[in-house]
Amino acid sequence: MIVLRWLPVGLTVPLITLLPLDRGLTIAQAGVTAAVQGITVLLLELPTGGLADALGRRPVLLIAGVVNLVSLTVMTVADTVTLFAVAWFLQGIFRALDSGPLDSWFVDESLAADEKADIETGLSHGSVALSLAIAAGALLSGGLIWLGPIGSLSALTVPLVVALGLSMLSTLAVATLMREERPARGLTAWVASVRGVPVAIGSALRLARRSRVVLALISVELLWSFGMVTFEKLMPVRLSEVVGSDAAAAALMGPVSSAGWAASAAGAALIPLLVRRAGPAWTGFALRILQGLTIVAMGLLAGPAGVITGFLLTYAVHGAANPVHAGLLHRQAEGEYRTSLLSLNSMVGQPGFAIGAIVLTSFAQSVSVSAAIVAGAVVLALAAPLYLVKPKFAEPIDTGTTPASALTPGGT
Repeated sequence: MIVLRWLPVGLTVPLITLLPLDRGLTIAQAGVTAAVQGITVLLLELPTGGLADALGRRPVLLIAGVVNLVSLTVMTVADTVTLFAVAWFLQGIFRALDSGPLDSWFVDESLAADEKADIETGLSHGSVALSLAIAAGALLSGGLIWLGPIGSLSALTVPLVVALGLSMLSTLAVATLMREERPARGLTAWVASVRGVPVAIGSALRLARRSRVVLALISVELLWSFGMVTFEKLMPVRLSEVVGSDAAAAALMGPVSSAGWAASAAGAALIPLLVRRAGPAWTGFALRILQGLTIVAMGLLAGPAGVITGFLLTYAVHGAANPVHAGLLHRQAEGEYRTSLLSLNSMVGQPGFAIGAIVLTSFAQSVSVSAAIVAGAVVLALAAPLYLVKPKFAEPIDTGTTPASALTPGGT
């Protein structure tokens, strides 16, 4: 399911910035429309996370899949600021619904089987699968762009159409392969589940308020997301500068993104060894500093080879950092409200990315792309000391509220 979920994302990775530029938008307009996604997720992340905890992970993932299909359909035909904004708005709804339920389902199942389960290793393996899926999709995207237009579809549109088809398969996979023990069914169960959403949200907010570690971790996410704009939005523009063409950069971004996500998979695979040697907190600290340095290299090194080298190193560190951060966060959560806490973490990242998309793309347009990349790297690296915040309590904090499942007939 992870592979099918992220393979379509790989197909769109080389296009998310260059497609709107190719259809007439400016860098700043592309940044503003992309920021719509972040604002949407900010508003919906906690309610949808609470819904997943109260109603069930599988139903929410199915709804997310349908919204994603509509979003990709709109993006396929978008040629104005308004249409791109609508596409990103729908994508924001999808990301809010999709954020957390699958990971929460995996962690809960693992801990139910063994309360001392090594979830970092499991999450690391998931990150490897995710990264390899995106790598394969990006490589396929580059090949499709290189082949050129097909009928009335432009070269940059073809990968979107393929991503749409694969997203349909992903939604079908969730419907047929995912099993979740939720005995309650029918309208009464739905109403009770919706009533449980505020309980789940409140528990996540109380946990963040009472735990210094949780507050530090979600602050890392805020700064990290701001800096991610450098390699998700500005790198294709930087590459376009050094190769001299949007189309050439888009074709090159396919194999480059594929190699980047392969590097991400390699980084994720090394994490169990690094965590065992240095511990998760110090590993997170070192990776955040190192990623800042690799982003600076991406912005300042000369020529296509220099930019691509910086990009590949950035993604290797990014892949390593993800399971470390996720593992630290999971160990602060009680199972009943796990998705709500993950949603809270994702939610605070959205304004970071949205602000970064607006500020850094405007900075790139008014000053230079390289200067904007370096600025984003500095903000990202500032998060490193937050991994060293010490907990007040040795164990995860009990939220002290009635579980959402208790409001649902039959429980979980």
